[in-house]
Amino acid sequence: MPTPFEPGPRYLSGNEAAAEGAVAAGCDFYAGYPITPSSEIMERLAARFAELGRVFVQ
Repeated sequence: MPTPFEPGPRYLSGNEAAAEGAVAAGCDFYAGYPITPSSEIMERLAARFAELGRVFVQ
């Protein structure tokens, strides 16, 4: 179950913000290979998709 949203400032890298934007836009599938500089996107989506019951493939 996703954690409730708590208002307040967030400090994210550009990659983390891109991942959160994808989640907010309704992205429900991600397939990727861990390679810098985009590894942060994959790591963030893996965690968020697990919370939301979405599909993540590495």
